[in-house]
Amino acid sequence: MINYFFLLLVIVMLGSAIAIIFIRNLLAAVIVVTVVSLVASILFIFIASPDVAITEATIGAALTTVIFVLALSRTKKKT
Repeated sequence: MINYFFLLLVIVMLGSAIAIIFIRNLLAAVIVVTVVSLVASILFIFIASPDVAITEATIGAALTTVIFVLALSRTKKKT
């Protein structure tokens, strides 16, 4: 059961990483990057490294997402 869940997480992570290449909307790309980071933190828990998982979840997912969203909100699109 755990092996199937591990495989599902790897497939979700790879699919999200490939999807980032084709996404045109920057906010959607930031959300998909967050998904990749959260899945990576779950995978770190499975390989018995909780300290790396916590670091990846806080810095990789939370802090980076906040910084990217703030940068996108402060950037004005010129038409």
